[in-house]
Amino acid sequence: MHRIFLPILLCLLFLTILLLGCTERQLQNELSVFAAISLTDALTEIGETFAVENQVKVYYNFAASTTLQRQLEKGASGDVFISASPRQVDALETKGLLEAESRQNLLTNRLVLVSNKAMEIAVETPETLTLSKISRIAIGHPDIVPAGTYAKEALYHFGLWETLHPKLVFGTDVRATLAYLTAGNVDVAIVYKTDTTLTQNLKVVYQFPSDAHTPITYPAVILKSSQQGRFARKFVAYLQSAGSTKIFEKHEFTVLALR
Repeated sequence: MHRIFLPILLCLLFLTILLLGCTERQLQNELSVFAAISLTDALTEIGETFAVENQVKVYYNFAASTTLQRQLEKGASGDVFISASPRQVDALETKGLLEAESRQNLLTNRLVLVSNKAMEIAVETPETLTLSKISRIAIGHPDIVPAGTYAKEALYHFGLWETLHPKLVFGTDVRATLAYLTAGNVDVAIVYKTDTTLTQNLKVVYQFPSDAHTPITYPAVILKSSQQGRFARKFVAYLQSAGSTKIFEKHEFTVLALR
């Protein structure tokens, strides 16, 4: 009886070792990046080249920065986090979830007011938003979406937050905010300048001055729990390369650092 089961046990042992080896190889060649949804197009393009050059699969989780922060705080597995605001990174750092000295400020952006090209809307100053011809304004939810936080700060800066609040429609991320406008559900939307490149049907009717809100900064960090430290560090460095800079600038980002 033992002679019959011995070959079976050996086969099972071989398959277990083989599967463990495959899993280990897969883990060694996969990188998980949590990134602000406004980076979707630029990072997807950059990731394709990085993957080929480094023989690694890059998996993205794009969402509102605060949503990603909460996922990571609850134990989600990731290697790199790129936020649209320092606040989310600060929160993770306070909880001890980041690799020491891995933080790199990569990019900046601009906050703009947009409308559909078909609509005859002219905005010389933010006070124009109080006029009756503009009844609905989309912004990201300030408690979740950095673009919404910046928008709230800008409206406060001009003393318009309380006045305009009844007109506001809140998006769950900056792309959802923009979708309200493209679908015709609002008259204007406050989004990032980079998002205006997504469709030719939009026009920028006003650009908020940079001193109307805190600086829009995109920090990248490596998570302490990452099992792919080598690839994670290479990826963050790659985001600061000349090739990545060209891609970011093509998508209207301003690059803060170049290695």
